[in-house]
Amino acid sequence: MSRPDRAGRNTLAGATSPYLRQHADNPVHWRQWTPEALTEAAERDVPLLLSIGYAACHWCHVMAHESFDDETIAAAMNADFVCIKVDREERPDLDAVYMSATVALTGHGGWPMTCFLTPDGRPFYCGTYYPPAAFVELLAAVTNTWRHRRDELEQASDHIAHELAAAGSGVPGGGPALSAALCDRAVATVLADEDLAHGGFGDAPKFPPSALVEALLRHHERTGSAGALAAVERACEAMARGGIYDQLAGGFARYSVDEAWVVPHFEKMLYDNALLLRCYAHWARRTGDPLARRVTDQTARFLLTDLAVDGMFASSLDADTAGREGATYVWTPEELRAALGDDDGRWAAQAFGVTAAGTFEAGRSVLRLPTDPEDGDRLHRVRAALLTARLTRAQPARDDKVVTAWNGLAVTALAEAAVALDDPGLAEAAARCARAVTARHLVDGRLRRSSLDGQVGESPGGLDDHAALAVGLLTLHQLDGEDGRLHTATGLLDTALDRFADPQHSGRWFDTADDAEQILYRPSDPMDGATPSGAATMAEALLIAGYLADPQRAGRYRQAALDTLAAHTVLLERAPRGAGHWLAVAEAAVRGPVQIAVACDPRRSTLLAEARTRAPGGAVVVGGPAGSTELLIGRDRVGGADAAYVCRGTVCDLPVTSVDGLAAALGE
Repeated sequence: MSRPDRAGRNTLAGATSPYLRQHADNPVHWRQWTPEALTEAAERDVPLLLSIGYAACHWCHVMAHESFDDETIAAAMNADFVCIKVDREERPDLDAVYMSATVALTGHGGWPMTCFLTPDGRPFYCGTYYPPAAFVELLAAVTNTWRHRRDELEQASDHIAHELAAAGSGVPGGGPALSAALCDRAVATVLADEDLAHGGFGDAPKFPPSALVEALLRHHERTGSAGALAAVERACEAMARGGIYDQLAGGFARYSVDEAWVVPHFEKMLYDNALLLRCYAHWARRTGDPLARRVTDQTARFLLTDLAVDGMFASSLDADTAGREGATYVWTPEELRAALGDDDGRWAAQAFGVTAAGTFEAGRSVLRLPTDPEDGDRLHRVRAALLTARLTRAQPARDDKVVTAWNGLAVTALAEAAVALDDPGLAEAAARCARAVTARHLVDGRLRRSSLDGQVGESPGGLDDHAALAVGLLTLHQLDGEDGRLHTATGLLDTALDRFADPQHSGRWFDTADDAEQILYRPSDPMDGATPSGAATMAEALLIAGYLADPQRAGRYRQAALDTLAAHTVLLERAPRGAGHWLAVAEAAVRGPVQIAVACDPRRSTLLAEARTRAPGGAVVVGGPAGSTELLIGRDRVGGADAAYVCRGTVCDLPVTSVDGLAAALGE
């Protein structure tokens, strides 16, 4: 309940973001980012204090408790600033602009992000988390400078805005031609950076390399590279056996604070789990590895159990439980014995690496599974008992906001997991999500970014939203042949080409539409981060649609995909570790891409099932009667038998009617 003396001053209670709603009871007079808030700052002649974070962020909660709940600090904020709260997940455009400013001014970034701006949005001082005493000093210093040395702030903000606009102009040109050799060199560069001891890439903190794993799997399928597959297996096994993976309920935390994947930062994000589900499903499909299959199944169940909301998927689970990071997930040997009894408790401590010293705080340990115990039945029983015991503890809060792009990633991952595990239920879950997202987030023909509790937000969909949802719909269309999904996907691509493509530079993209709000500059960041960039995902969507759409559209899509890849090859040449999804899409492109069309009854065709299982990553696979899809026009069964037509680009082999023939056509 809002405090009566603050009624009407803090405006966050009706927000479509749980993160903003968490701050609705602060004594700070928070506003959302609106033209009215900027106008208020201009009329009062005070700076904007912009605070950007997200619901699962540990340090966001800390700063909220320490500073934003403090009446004295709030009074200073209210008196001298117009205070604005932004959910970075709801407004990634604002987050991108002001994160660029924060990194430029401080050399690092993070959340909560704390920025001081002129009333028209130009930044002049930025930082991240501040302890209360330091924050009070900063508020006073900024206020004093604003009142007595305004000209210095104006000059600084002008300079910063100019530099940000120049730096935000996109990727440099002049890259090499797209080729198999370029992909080979990029993979060699990536493999040279592998952490051979612990799996993955780079030092602590260590993030799941989901895009690179997918790219390396596709490279292995194209070249047979044992090194690429070994790197995949090292990374995926290390993560699956480490503390970053929830050994009881499935699902991955956002990152590991150490290089060996032992202690996670405990927040669980939908996007990480969707991307990793796709990777593990691909690994399982390619190798049949039991660990890959188990993690694929458990991660899918985590999505369906812990993140499900109205047929779609919530954004995240918090890192904190009742103000303590990781409290739900960590154990002592004594707690294991209390939950399981002495015998099973001692066995579980050994199996899961729980020691008296602990791997986390206060002698507690994060559960790991360094090896699979010989007694699999006992492991299953102990896991179930520990999960039951864990559910009696306080649980982390959930951000129920439904983000379009991340749900698109989940649709793709569940559809691919359905093939890997031969589980139609996962395909139906993907279809439910796709139906719900398109029904709720497509408003008057335009895509919105997010919704909460059935209410769609005002923030428009970005490039990544259009691209990720299109990929998900196209992936589902390949499974069920539903024309409505193809129609919606091509509509999203047409909107993207009309509204997001850079008219001055072929193959370049903006992250926001041409009619979206623009602050300082129009964001255009092609580098992959925790999620694939919008431009890389758009290249993937266009490449797939170029072989599924009607001929009028298909040619335009194929050319746009190739133009997009060609405009960004410099990333593969200079920074392949930051361009994992670009590399994955490039691997599919240089392979043809591969298309497999099976003339059959899709409900009972063994050949179609084998085609889906054996297809390389990024391939287009469809099945049905002759003429039922674009790829099956003029293609029929042969001699009464199901027939597979394998093409690479525009070059097609003769049809094959056996699994051995299909394997040969795919070069296995």
